Amino acid sequence: MKPETPETQAPADAAARKAVAPVICYPVDTLPKPDMALYGRTRETLTRVEEVLVPAREARCFQVPAGHFFRIHSVEGPQVGDLNLWNAQDLNERFYSGKTRALHGTHLSTGDRMWSSFPHLRPLATITHDTLDWYGFDAYGGAVHDVIGTRCDPYTHNLLSGRQYHHCCHSNLTRALASETGLPPAQAERLVHDVLNVFMCTGFTRDTGQYFMKQSPVRPGDYLEFFAEQDLLGALSACPGGDCGDQHSSDAAACFSLNVEILAPLEGSLQGWAPPPPNGYDGSHGL
Repeated sequence: MKPETPETQAPADAAARKAVAPVICYPVDTLPKPDMALYGRTRETLTRVEEVLVPAREARCFQVPAGHFFRIHSVEGPQVGDLNLWNAQDLNERFYSGKTRALHGTHLSTGDRMWSSFPHLRPLATITHDTLDWYGFDAYGGAVHDVIGTRCDPYTHNLLSGRQYHHCCHSNLTRALASETGLPPAQAERLVHDVLNVFMCTGFTRDTGQYFMKQSPVRPGDYLEFFAEQDLLGALSACPGGDCGDQHSSDAAACFSLNVEILAPLEGSLQGWAPPPPNGYDGSHGL
């Protein structure tokens, strides 16, 4: 704790100030709701059309047409993954982790949506099934599938350890995107963004407010399922931290592959659905 000075001493009404009730920043009562009943009926008709295996400590890209589903599976052992999503027609429209967090909270599950960056601000994908939904929040304040962590990266790793490491999720995603698109690595890196930490169990410590991770509850057979609201390009990294129960950015942790399954619905089962349009703001910014 920092030493107390006259300027930092608690005022006489400190308790009253702390007792002020919080206000939700973004009430979501008017937020467009996904038609979960339609998605639920449709997901009963799905046929697998492709699979992409993501090796341990590596990343792979995959494409999902609008109106299709995709599932991220734990297949070999407890493993977390870092997910990036882009609009396949315009890579400048990408997953906006911060705004998704502001709308849905620190961790995502069934019914939550992954929103895209400005100026589009529309759903890229909707979570339609989560086999870890039972976990909720534990006694430490931890939960799974967070949008509070950024992704492990070689810059922070170097800052904290002084070492070079090339299999952080940021680097894995950069290599995968460069390979998929043919972009130079430096250009691909600028498109890599904050992630959905799939299967990762995280929170904030109550005493210091620090971001923590703990052993993921995921086991083989668990999966997280999404509905593609737009034509998507995805990239998934199998984090070098394995289940993140000890450390990440490490070659010592036990790591396993993840599997991405692309599923097509029965023709006609999505009658009435259309990809969400871009945000309706006029873009004038008062000028």
